[in-house]
Amino acid sequence: MEYRIEQLARAAGVAVDTIRFYQGKGLMEAPRRDGRITWYSDGHRDRLRRIRELQQRGFTLTVIRRFLEGELEASDEALVEAVTTPPAPETLSLDELASRSGIAPALLRNLEQAGLLLPLADGGEPLYPAEDLEALAAGLKLVEAGVPIGSLMEVGADHAAAVELTARRAVVLFDRHVRERIQAEGGPERDAERELLRIFEELLDASATLVRHHFRRTLLRAAREHIERNP
Repeated sequence: MEYRIEQLARAAGVAVDTIRFYQGKGLMEAPRRDGRITWYSDGHRDRLRRIRELQQRGFTLTVIRRFLEGELEASDEALVEAVTTPPAPETLSLDELASRSGIAPALLRNLEQAGLLLPLADGGEPLYPAEDLEALAAGLKLVEAGVPIGSLMEVGADHAAAVELTARRAVVLFDRHVRERIQAEGGPERDAERELLRIFEELLDASATLVRHHFRRTLLRAAREHIERNP
């Protein structure tokens, strides 16, 4: 069956402009042309429904394209959803964060510029997870103990850069040695989806514990060596 663009829009439950937008983004194949008339197929209708389904799960168009092009398997959906659309945390505006933390907004902006404070990427007013209050309180303890805030920010920025690199390498390892292995085993799609999500959540907690313990041990060792060098 073939459709004019208005008929396709009604069949798929989207606006005509939405179809044209998806075509412009390369998410849909070009329609068949018959002179000045364009015709769409059931494949286009199914593709539109699939795009809407993925959008309703909160996936970006970039991620949707990877699903449509087969770069991500259907069994990846739960894992991708857990990574890209986690439960919305309590958020605070910059002024609210300043008020509750006792830190001036100007200093919070400096922390953000140093990569130590990251707003949620929602495209609107910058909002910050309320859990950042705990990290800010920990930083204040160091400042109150006499650590210069400028030096503390330099150390924090170095740490953030190192953590960013480590996290990216860890993601590649998970993708290569866990995700690809499970999918290569060829089990039922739903079983693979559940298994991927279960392992990801377990490894996320395990990685956080490993990093925390490793940093504490490394910090204590550095302190001991500093004392030994500076009696």
